[in-house]
Amino acid sequence: MAHTYEELKHKTVAELREIAKGIEHEAVEGATQMNKDHLLKALCTALSLDMHAHHDVVGIDKTAVKARIHELKKKRDEILASKDRVQLRGVLRQIHGLKRQIRRATV
Repeated sequence: MAHTYEELKHKTVAELREIAKGIEHEAVEGATQMNKDHLLKALCTALSLDMHAHHDVVGIDKTAVKARIHELKKKRDEILASKDRVQLRGVLRQIHGLKRQIRRATV
């Protein structure tokens, strides 16, 4: 039976130990003595599951936006070195806006 991390996370320790009984893997050895956090990690290792969700960016070119952020950060560093704080606010706002654009496009 295929399990997902989200499904396992919502199970009780007793249910996780029952699942671990049916798996022969060195990560789940001593499962009866593990707490839920350790047991979840061991089961994910034994079942080759990711312990976090992967997010995708949809609708924008993330690499282009990140390249623009990188350029703006270089410009920010130059402004900080020259101690000309007048332009700094505009550059920081642009960086902030681009980061928000990426976060909004994340699914």
